[in-house]
Amino acid sequence: MNTNELTKEQQIRHSLIYMLPVSLSSLLPLVTIPIFTRILTPKDYGILALAMIYAIFMCGLSNFGMSIAFERNYFQYRDNLKKLAQLFFSSLVFVLMNFVLLATLTYLFKENISILLTGSDQYWILILTAFAGNFFLNTVNNFYFIYFKNAEKVKSYTKYKIASNILNVALSLFLIVYIRVGIIGIVMAQLIAGVLLFLFLLHLFLKKLRFSLSKSILVDSLKISYPLTPSIFIGVLNTQFDKYMIGLLTTISGVGVYHIGKKISELIFTFMTTLENVFNPQVYQRMFNKHDEHSQSIGRYLTPFLYISIFVALSVALFSEELLTILTPVSYHGAIPVVTILSMYFGFLFFGKIIGMQLIYLKKTHVSSLLTFLSVGLNVALNIPMIMKFGAVGAAWATLLAGLVSGTIGLIVAQHYYRIQYEWNKIYWIMGTFFTGVIIIFSMHLLAFPYLWSLFMKAIIVAIFINLGVRYGIISKENFGEVKSAIRFRSVVKA
Repeated sequence: MNTNELTKEQQIRHSLIYMLPVSLSSLLPLVTIPIFTRILTPKDYGILALAMIYAIFMCGLSNFGMSIAFERNYFQYRDNLKKLAQLFFSSLVFVLMNFVLLATLTYLFKENISILLTGSDQYWILILTAFAGNFFLNTVNNFYFIYFKNAEKVKSYTKYKIASNILNVALSLFLIVYIRVGIIGIVMAQLIAGVLLFLFLLHLFLKKLRFSLSKSILVDSLKISYPLTPSIFIGVLNTQFDKYMIGLLTTISGVGVYHIGKKISELIFTFMTTLENVFNPQVYQRMFNKHDEHSQSIGRYLTPFLYISIFVALSVALFSEELLTILTPVSYHGAIPVVTILSMYFGFLFFGKIIGMQLIYLKKTHVSSLLTFLSVGLNVALNIPMIMKFGAVGAAWATLLAGLVSGTIGLIVAQHYYRIQYEWNKIYWIMGTFFTGVIIIFSMHLLAFPYLWSLFMKAIIVAIFINLGVRYGIISKENFGEVKSAIRFRSVVKA
């Protein structure tokens, strides 16, 4: 395994390879959303969104923070294959045991859970399937992908991500469009794709790593993960409370519209996670290797990733009207302002990824939990009155405001424990242009400006942002040449 810092060309190459599954997963909704929204109603999507609240909550509890502990401790045992295998399989078995226990409890109380979430006892099968599907597709399989990412096996990571995405979408299209099973087809496809991938990758890993468990390594991981348990509960409340309150205070159809808007804006976060797969191991290596000028080098290193992430967020926010008009029928167009507002929220979450790394590196996971409590308190306090007044749009604004306040406080706290010397002058211009541009377009949409005026202003904002990239050397002939070189797949680093 290569433990050295990657060259710029290698980082660009790895970024491009990691972006293949993300590009695919981003393009696939362009195929499925126009089809599904013409078969499934906003109410169907509302029921799905409410079922996913429970699924995400229980998957977080099943995970118990072990994926974060595994990612952190991987670098501690990376040079000892036996202990690395013990870390991997101990984490995997622990999470699987949690799932079996929680799935059993879910089945025993299935009708009560369904009534609590949807007001009806007839959706328990959807809720249980959503839990199992999300667990296998996103929770337990994530341990394989963390391993690939930290080992810098980018080709393996990409290959299996793409296979998972294609299989999931193909199954969902077959179940919903051909078999016509309804909204449950989405979670059934996740379950089938997730289980097949889990079994296949388990077979591959057992060839490379000898199955072995270690109580001491598991306990050491739990020391990192268990303080994160409260943040699992609170984190789900923080990200899903808005949907539940919309269903409670307005209509389930309103939840469906909001769900579509959030699903599109979440593509930004998915893209940032792809970039994180490149910069995360590099930042951790600088931390663990006590890089000579680690604080300054990390700050300089992260600026291009921030710029690229915000450029994607800006693009989604500015062109949310065009996206929703093309992808969905009129009944879903109420999600346009939701996408615009939440794009600002997800763009700002770039800093949240770094905050987590700073605190986890120093094993300050209890601080992370406290910050999550703060975020949830703000989210709940703002969501209730905002939803009652403005519905789904109010939920989006509440989420953004709570995220800005709690994120700023989290940044200050993380800098206190592990200081990263960010290039603040560049960051102020990048973030300032982002927020100013999005708010201008949102205001023009709200005031019903002629579309051509709005389109002209969008072009100006994009031009200004590109100019920033040129000024800071992020968009340059040199980097363009590096990208062209990286695209030559015959020179890709062997996985």
